[in-house]
Amino acid sequence: MNRTTLSLIAGATALAAVTGFAAVSAPGPEAAERRAGAATLPVERTGLLCPRPSTSDLAETTYTSFTPVTEGADDKGTAVLRSAAQQSAPDEDAEGEGEKDGEKAEKDGNDEKDGKGDKGAAEDDQADKPVLQLEEPGKPVTAEADGADAPALVGTADGRFASGWTAQQTTEVAAGTGRGLQGVACSAADTQFWFPGASTDDSRTDYIHLTNPDDSAAVVDVELYGKDGELKTTVGEGITVKPRSAEPVLLSTLTAEKQTDVTVHVVVRSGRVGAAVQALDDETGGDWLPASADPSGRLVLPGIPKDATAVRLVAFTPGDADVDLKVRLAAPSGLITPAGNETLHVKGGMTAAFDLGELTRGEAGSLVLTAPDGSVPVVAAVRVLRGEEGKQESAFIPAARPVETRATALDNTAKGTTLSVTAPEGGAEIRVTASAGTKGGTPQTKTYSIRSGTTQDIEAPVPAGLKGSYALTVETRSGGPVYASRTLASTEGGVPFFTVQALPDDRGMVAVPDASEDLSVLMR
Repeated sequence: MNRTTLSLIAGATALAAVTGFAAVSAPGPEAAERRAGAATLPVERTGLLCPRPSTSDLAETTYTSFTPVTEGADDKGTAVLRSAAQQSAPDEDAEGEGEKDGEKAEKDGNDEKDGKGDKGAAEDDQADKPVLQLEEPGKPVTAEADGADAPALVGTADGRFASGWTAQQTTEVAAGTGRGLQGVACSAADTQFWFPGASTDDSRTDYIHLTNPDDSAAVVDVELYGKDGELKTTVGEGITVKPRSAEPVLLSTLTAEKQTDVTVHVVVRSGRVGAAVQALDDETGGDWLPASADPSGRLVLPGIPKDATAVRLVAFTPGDADVDLKVRLAAPSGLITPAGNETLHVKGGMTAAFDLGELTRGEAGSLVLTAPDGSVPVVAAVRVLRGEEGKQESAFIPAARPVETRATALDNTAKGTTLSVTAPEGGAEIRVTASAGTKGGTPQTKTYSIRSGTTQDIEAPVPAGLKGSYALTVETRSGGPVYASRTLASTEGGVPFFTVQALPDDRGMVAVPDASEDLSVLMR
């Protein structure tokens, strides 16, 4: 290969990075022209990680995988989720729990394992065998697992399955600590996460679940911040997560300090991981606390249930600067300021918590938090309770990213599903598609208008002739930004079981600049 060819390749590689940055950052007309000339194409490969669902023997877990039909996608590809090897049990007192790995029989038709023979060979066989594999875009598939043996999952999708690939795990725990409905959307690996709303209090059992998708070990630091600043931790630094494995870490073992409200900061020194906090309460059940959106001077927490009996906001700002957050509620009628909570003071580097009571008062609502001039970045989440004292359930809603193009919620049912959408800054038009059911049904699509500054619980479409569960895909057609969440609810023994998942953009499309035009810029 001659030097001229090498120079062109190097120039094209450098240009891809330069134009990608410029398309996001540059404010001038040249950047606008570059964006206008870019082609939007489906991504060709992606990965997702699902944490270990539960440590309860009473847990019943459903895994769901789905990719929407995407115009222009490849006609070939795969989407596979496999078990991650369990390196250690979350509860060291759970006798023999590690010996159960690899012996569980999946309900999706996989061959049963009798647990005989070499344990390591059984685990390797389980890790190699897919737990869940998509057959075609537009149709979700499910698998089930019972008890504490349900594994963490590591998955990849390519070709026609990569664009918009989504996975979810939903777990029902009938009794005990954390009883209720626990749901979490599987997420991509990253190197930094913020979790405001965790706890090291005696009434809570909170784990940070770390899942490593790669073939080399990851090294992770876990920092904890309470009401007076950073907590002294004993073993929070240099946690090793072995290759293609999951590591649950009980937060109360990292510090001797017992605090009701804690912000967890996960920083990956080497490698990358998926991370989520499982927050389990002795009295009010439990759920997953996903990571907050990146620190920002403007945050939206979408879809607080209209029948919430208590809402507790937890906020944290990195660094030394204090901030007075302006608090507004996007209700069906527009943006309002909650009486008595017009502004909330958050000290730099300290976790602040505020009880907002029955914030929504029987109407759909989303919290909008704003720092003056957007100058101080903040992370935040709310803990929501439904039900009356003695029969309450809890769930968490972190600050969310907007649905820029498309997002999907899985494991929906004809009854008990609520789709909540807010457009706090400007009106928007959205399109919602109900997929085919896992066991049958015909997709349905509806279009909705969301007025500026409002939150609406929309009557989402249901597949005709539905059998099984289905996916709801939300697409922003115009206006916005749009934020959305989905609530799953049921009642068991008079207790309102529920779980809420925000719908971040699936990042299934990528803008590809016109290479010939950009190369000419480099060669001027």
